Amino acid sequence: MEKIPGWIERLLLPKLNEISGEIKALEAKIESVDNKVDVRIDSLRKEMLSKFDSVDVKLKSTDAKIESLRNEMISKFDAVDFRFDSLESKLPVMEKMAEFEARLAELERKLASA
Repeated sequence: MEKIPGWIERLLLPKLNEISGEIKALEAKIESVDNKVDVRIDSLRKEMLSKFDSVDVKLKSTDAKIESLRNEMISKFDAVDFRFDSLESKLPVMEKMAEFEARLAELERKLASA
């Protein structure tokens, strides 16, 4: 390869050094922006994970409340079932009482007319 004439070297070398410096500055800026983006992404990731954890806690709390309400409703239905069972057992007695009252009224009517 032929030697570059000295005057061309004197003209190009400062420009090449200047361009090289600008490239290094651009690389530094790109790396700075890249680092900032990484920090922002990490921050957003942590924020989203925190919000997901918060939603998870609220869902667990809601599940617990629903389970509590379910148990309470089962308890109340059991109490209502017990009352119905109690009423059902009393119905034959009430029917017998009504029958006795009707017979008593019939006897009282016969005694009053005799």
